[in-house]
Amino acid sequence: MPLCRVEALGNYETARRLRAVISQVFRYGIATARVSNDPTFGLKGAISAPKVTHRAAVTDWGAFAKLIRSIWAYTGTNETRAAMKLMALLYPRPGELRQAEWAEFDLDKATWTIPEERAKMRRSHKKPLAPMAIDILREQNRHTGNMRLLFPSSTSIERPISENTMNLALRRMGFGKHEATSHGFRATASTLRNESGL
Repeated sequence: MPLCRVEALGNYETARRLRAVISQVFRYGIATARVSNDPTFGLKGAISAPKVTHRAAVTDWGAFAKLIRSIWAYTGTNETRAAMKLMALLYPRPGELRQAEWAEFDLDKATWTIPEERAKMRRSHKKPLAPMAIDILREQNRHTGNMRLLFPSSTSIERPISENTMNLALRRMGFGKHEATSHGFRATASTLRNESGL
C-alpha cells in the first residue's frame, strides 16, 4: 500500500514509521551498491504528523505525594491495587502492564522483559525491578501466579483487566480525568526526575 494511501486513512504514525523502514531498506541498498539513492529522502517532513494527545499527569511533588498515599491506601481488588502500585513504581505504558504475563518476570534477577509485540517501538526491552516492586509482584503471585496473566479480568482469566480499570481507580481515589490518568504516570516520572536532576 503506498504511503499516501496509509496517510489518507489517517494513520499518520504508521505512515511515518513505514517511510522510515523503507528508507532503511534503501540505505542498505546504497551501502551494498544495489541502488544509487533513497527515494524516501524527499518525503521527510512531507507526511502529516500524528496528532499528539496529552494525558493528564501529576507534575508537582506535593500532588505526587498525595497520589502515592492514595494508591497505597486504595481498597479495590488485589489486581487493581497491585497494578496501580506498579504503575507508580515502574511507570510503564498501561498496555504493557495490563497485559503482562508471569513468564516475562525474573524476580530473582529483578527484571521484567517486555516483549516486542507489546513494546511501543516493537523492540523487547528489560525493565529493572526495585525491591518494593518485587515485593508487590510476589504478593500478586499468591493470587494469580498459577495463571498466565498478572492481572486477569474478573470476567475471564484469559483477558487482562480493561484499559479503564486503572483510570476508574484514580477517579475513586478522587483524581479527576484532568488531574491524573494511567497514561500520565510516564509524564509524571519524566517531569519529576528532570526537576530533581536524576
